[in-house]
Amino acid sequence: MKKSINGNIRSNITPGLSVSIVTKKDQKNGKLTNGIVKDILTKSPAHPYGIKVRLANGEVGRVKEI
Repeated sequence: MKKSINGNIRSNITPGLSVSIVTKKDQKNGKLTNGIVKDILTKSPAHPYGIKVRLANGEVGRVKEI
């Protein structure tokens, strides 16, 4: 069984981690974008919709899967 790590908690996310995010333009359809975390943009320790990050390729979105 694959253990899921919660993408709503900031301490679970570090630069260099491989994640799946949902971008602003894909929120309606739920399409995920995979990439490596470059920057963590959410300052609070947790967020109900996922921690907002910038990926190495420049995409910005909220973490859905780690």
